[in-house]
Amino acid sequence: MQDADRNRQSQGVVARLDGEHLRIGIVQARFNAQVTERMAQVCLDELHALGVEDKDIKHITVPGALEIPLVLQVMAESEQYEALIALGCVIRGETYHFELVANESGTGISRITLAQGVPIANAILTVESLEQAAARAEDKGRDAARVAVEMANLLEDLG
Repeated sequence: MQDADRNRQSQGVVARLDGEHLRIGIVQARFNAQVTERMAQVCLDELHALGVEDKDIKHITVPGALEIPLVLQVMAESEQYEALIALGCVIRGETYHFELVANESGTGISRITLAQGVPIANAILTVESLEQAAARAEDKGRDAARVAVEMANLLEDLG
């Protein structure tokens, strides 16, 4: 991949999308696995395309979206990763549980990012149906990889 392909122009700022030598952690929920497995595969493919090597990726699965923040926190506290990625899928049902899971997982991720100073690409889909999830899974997985690499490089540049 050429340098020009690794960088993208956005409002006059060049985003550095070179993943070489970055260590990335991924936490994937197993709930709605048909969606999260596809997200994970696309995310991993994109990380590789951006130069992140297999040896520099730690991929962990957890039961569901509510378990993601705890594992992200442990990974962030370890100081072994330049960026983290949260992959999950929450589909609205007939009860309030959807709002609880969507809100609490998102809040937990934001708190960890701010408290630990480690960028976390939040790719937990919150959708109305399995069809919506399937339609968004690939883009969300790809975007998560790109956000993680871009933010890791940005923080390095600011540091």
